[in-house]
Amino acid sequence: MNFNNDKSIFLQIADNISEKVVSGVYKPGEKIPSVRELAADMGVNPTTIMRTFKELQHMEIIENKRGIGYHVKTDAVSKIQNHKKDEFFQVVLPDFLRQAKIAGVSNDELKKHINLKQNES
Repeated sequence: MNFNNDKSIFLQIADNISEKVVSGVYKPGEKIPSVRELAADMGVNPTTIMRTFKELQHMEIIENKRGIGYHVKTDAVSKIQNHKKDEFFQVVLPDFLRQAKIAGVSNDELKKHINLKQNES
């Protein structure tokens, strides 16, 4: 995994795991790779993965089942989507609108391009 300097590594890994949950790579109720496996796969220290797992537990995305490992919680997808939606409306959208204003993009232009992008996907 390639990391950037804009965000803590453990949060970037948490985002990566969350994306895998939403996309179905890690299904609700399913065991996720161990701390050591993920650390080796991502080229980071196991302590970083433990910090990631603590964050995901705090967000109620995963749970530790003693003796058998970490599992995706059954309602993890909706929790992730709600968190991402909040982040979008509180952080991403205000910055996006600020950038559009600076660039002189009108509301009609925004609507047109949003519709075009939605039709592409």
